[in-house]
Amino acid sequence: MDRRHDLEVILRSRTPIVIIETRDEARILEMLQSIAIGGINDNYMPLFRWTVTDGLQRIDIALEPQPLNSEPGDVLKHIRAVSKPGIYVLLDFHPFLADPVHVRLIKDICIRYKDVPRQLVLISHTVKLPVELDSFSARFDMALPTKRERRQIIQGVADEWARDNPGAKVQADSKAYEMLIRNLAGLTYNDTAQLARNAIFVDGAITRSDLPGVMQAKYELLNRGGALQFEYDTARFSDVGGLTRLKEWLSRRRSVFRGDDSVAHLDAPKGILLLGIQGCGKSLAAKATAGIFGVPLLRLDFGTIYDKYHGETERKLRESLNTADVMSPCVLWIDEIEKGIAGRGGETGTTQRVLGTFLTWMAERQSQVFVVATANDISALPPELVRKGRFDEIFFIDLPDSTSRASILAIHLTRRDQRLGDFDVEALADAMQGFSGAEIEQAVVAAFYAAHAQKEALATEHILIEAQQTRPLSIVMQEQIHGLRLWAEGRTVPCD
Repeated sequence: MDRRHDLEVILRSRTPIVIIETRDEARILEMLQSIAIGGINDNYMPLFRWTVTDGLQRIDIALEPQPLNSEPGDVLKHIRAVSKPGIYVLLDFHPFLADPVHVRLIKDICIRYKDVPRQLVLISHTVKLPVELDSFSARFDMALPTKRERRQIIQGVADEWARDNPGAKVQADSKAYEMLIRNLAGLTYNDTAQLARNAIFVDGAITRSDLPGVMQAKYELLNRGGALQFEYDTARFSDVGGLTRLKEWLSRRRSVFRGDDSVAHLDAPKGILLLGIQGCGKSLAAKATAGIFGVPLLRLDFGTIYDKYHGETERKLRESLNTADVMSPCVLWIDEIEKGIAGRGGETGTTQRVLGTFLTWMAERQSQVFVVATANDISALPPELVRKGRFDEIFFIDLPDSTSRASILAIHLTRRDQRLGDFDVEALADAMQGFSGAEIEQAVVAAFYAAHAQKEALATEHILIEAQQTRPLSIVMQEQIHGLRLWAEGRTVPCD
């Protein structure tokens, strides 16, 4: 009712153009019809709808469409010529706003509004109004369903299923029901009802098994730009080896992040920056964070955000961050952040605007989004991003020690159906000093190829030979890695 009242106030404020950006077209039209019919005895304004397919049609009363007025120029000339007040809803008119003739016709209607109040309501998923029409316009934002309204929508869908199945009633697990209400936040009325229908109509029940499908469908609805990658099942990542200090740090903050009432007085954690040597498991640590928190993982790919057209990059970033807000609670993983947000020496107008957009979002967000940013080169990051307060902590992932190398070897051999008892894992771990986790895996893979070529079973000797022939990054890039370690010492928290 509040949104209906707000829209009615705008319509009665004598603004010639009202812009409504929404994908919930049907609900807006219902609201406009309700306002028009409710105002019959008080400054009544007839309500018309136009589409390029059907032309002009009066919708506050039942009248046939006027196909002669289907062309954009024709309908604007018709509205300009009408001598009586009215509200004209133009659906998906945005492609025609680039035509100077259309702009002039709309301007004529606006200028003569005092004489004949003909109001234009432009409804589309996006409306970019020409500058010369800005002073005649007002925008109305269609708010998304509240928690109470989402509950009502789900109940309505359950009643719909019960009518289709006489004598039956939707079975609902109470916790799953509440989680469904929460997980449907951020969607329009139609999308909320559709996803609730997907969950209920399969088996007439609301269970926890419905939630992964609902979240996947919600992600697909929201991520139309394709800049985010989504993974719902993250529990398996919580069992990764190593990262002892990081796991402990995250475990202490899990209940606060999930919003438990017992810790409501504590500030929710914001995020962490993972700095480390390439191939040492920063990506795995980001996934482990989502697994420990027990929430979906969203990966932001800066490569798909940057666009050659002015302003498009910032728009895509805002849409991606908004999607993360709506998908909360979740972990937002930004891989190799220094490649998307250039520091000194690589600054451009676009990267500075992207940085500003990102920092503003980090400072103002209220949603349960935990940011995990990974970086290989701390010197490439601007100081305003790494200063205290942006991230809760900066962790450093170093090359694995002997114990960790043995653990990594065991993982990769076991994954390939090898008996650990057939290998001297300790000797291999000692031979691979200075190897990253990725380099250890590649040594095992290469040894498999060598053994296969020799028609032999994989043995310790095969892996030792590959290790001896490999020059790890710690040797090839020795100076850079030494400098990174020196910088991290005393400035960051080691993950192990």
